[in-house]
Amino acid sequence: MPVEVPETIEVTTSRVACDGGGGALGHPKVYLEMGDENFVECPYCDKRFVLKDGATGHH
Repeated sequence: MPVEVPETIEVTTSRVACDGGGGALGHPKVYLEMGDENFVECPYCDKRFVLKDGATGHH
């Protein structure tokens, strides 16, 4: 049985918010900070936010 790969979203800032999408079917809104990395993963839905090439990462 194949495992679905979590969604990856390119962003322009190192601070992102995730609510899982789907309105009431999502999860509580969380704010995530990339720190020294160029990506961060949501602890609820495993969605991965990746900093776009050339983005400074400052919010």
